[in-house]
Amino acid sequence: MRLVVTGSSGLLGRHVAGALVAAGHEVLGLDRAPPPPSASWSHAVADIADLGAAAQLMRGAETVVHVAAIPRPVGRAPSEVFSVNVAASYAAVEAALLVGARRFVYASSFSVLGYPFHERPVTPPYLPVDEAHPIGAQDAYALSKWLGEEILDAAHRRTGLEAVSLRMPWIQTPQSFADEVGRRRDTPEAVRDLFAYLDARDAGEAFRLAVERPVAGHLRLFLSAADTYMAEDTAPLLARCLPGVPLKAPIAGSGALIDTGAARAALGFVPRHGWRDYPRDRGESA
Repeated sequence: MRLVVTGSSGLLGRHVAGALVAAGHEVLGLDRAPPPPSASWSHAVADIADLGAAAQLMRGAETVVHVAAIPRPVGRAPSEVFSVNVAASYAAVEAALLVGARRFVYASSFSVLGYPFHERPVTPPYLPVDEAHPIGAQDAYALSKWLGEEILDAAHRRTGLEAVSLRMPWIQTPQSFADEVGRRRDTPEAVRDLFAYLDARDAGEAFRLAVERPVAGHLRLFLSAADTYMAEDTAPLLARCLPGVPLKAPIAGSGALIDTGAARAALGFVPRHGWRDYPRDRGESA
């Protein structure tokens, strides 16, 4: 299958493109940045928000995977985060429709629920969160991700485009975990993440499944590692940080606060990598 992956030079994008190539797909990566030295896919420099250029480069693609985005509202003006992300999502979807792509897979975010960049405190109505959780976007990034999903909904209503939006928490690798998460997990800010993360290899596999598995309509699915990024078990963690929040389902051991059951049922997604298996000098010891 011929695929286009936008944002293929970023941390998530390179894992997505790599997983698709490894599965035997012909992949063209679109990004303003050069591909990593290890890239096994074709590459073209492109501004995804340029609809004409995007449509030209997507010609012949059966599926478009849209990863390109400003990944967080930190160090950028909120208006820039919003306008860049929404314009890129709109152009990517419209270009996919123009070239006759049959499926669109979108890198959304669990931030559509209001985490982790909220200004007003957010308390989940229940845990673990799932697709029934109300949308609670506050910041420019979360709003841009939610509107990306809405753009896909409109495209499906208009054309029947098959679509999958994958709502992901913090993407991590064995190389990044200790430095990024290690500095945050012992701060009061960690609860903003719901202590959630996703190994980049599992993210790449989820996108492969979203490309290959049969889907109907527009699916919005949560992804997560199977555990939290905290060394503490989840029950005492909740008692300390989120007391009184009702449990929709039991959470055993170090189990995650994001329910990925819908992604398992629809795509067969099962997270296989976790920080407890990372090398001790990378992921820290449990």
